[in-house]
Amino acid sequence: MIERFHGLIFCLIFNFGLNLIAPIDGYREWNEIPTLKVFLPQQIGKIMASTTSSSSPVLAGKVAFVTGGSRGIGAAIVRRLVRDGAAVAFSYSSAAAPADELVRSIQSEGGRALALKIDSADAAALTAGIDEAARALGKIDILVNNAGVYLPGTLDDFDKTLAVNVRAVFVAAKAAVRHMGQGGRIVNIGSTNAERMPWPGGAVYAMSKSALTGLVQGLSRDLGPRGITVNNVQPGPVNTDMNPVDGPHAAAMHGLMAVARHGHPDEIAGMVAYLAGPEAGFVTGASLNIDGGFAA
Repeated sequence: MIERFHGLIFCLIFNFGLNLIAPIDGYREWNEIPTLKVFLPQQIGKIMASTTSSSSPVLAGKVAFVTGGSRGIGAAIVRRLVRDGAAVAFSYSSAAAPADELVRSIQSEGGRALALKIDSADAAALTAGIDEAARALGKIDILVNNAGVYLPGTLDDFDKTLAVNVRAVFVAAKAAVRHMGQGGRIVNIGSTNAERMPWPGGAVYAMSKSALTGLVQGLSRDLGPRGITVNNVQPGPVNTDMNPVDGPHAAAMHGLMAVARHGHPDEIAGMVAYLAGPEAGFVTGASLNIDGGFAA
């Protein structure tokens, strides 16, 4: 932007100088000088067009679907994608009030958002919800699988954990790619616990997040010919209502980290936005930690 501004100033100064020297050469004004009559307006037009086009949001015209998008990391991702120009549909599992408030907030600022109540463990409902979002918004360019659960460890908890944390990711991807064109994006929210689970009681959760590593590697091969990238974002401790910065385990977690603090949901959203954007077209099949060095 600064370079364009400087270029425009140069052209204006150049224009002023030509108006001074044109009479010396027998022309009444600079635009009667044959070559410059064409050249200078072209350069000014190019600079102004470049400046205008560069102001467009990077995701303008794109449509995203975010599972589990009503609060915490999911809500931060929804807000960031909207800020970057996308229209966003998102799912929530139970409480309608936070979802409705998020939609109202986005719409009040001129954005487009759609909230859908969906149980991610229900494959048919999840597929139908993604199809509904595609009908309402025209297509799906970006899928963010954010919905997830952390449950204690009974057999029922095991099945629910796999249904939400693993199967739903595959179901959503399968549903979304039917509405994606060339160059789509799939981003899964995994966990640094896929690489390090330092406490007892987290075996099933860690296993479910580790499964995403193999899933994205396989899907990246399946969808690569269509230019669709598939990646994991693996957060460490993040300040949400499920894992607050002042929670009872915060100090112990910080003691395991190179950067001894909780992350902010907006930091996770920033990495998701990069992977969803045009600059990440060569990144696929990757699991990327954003964990303050928790797994280092």
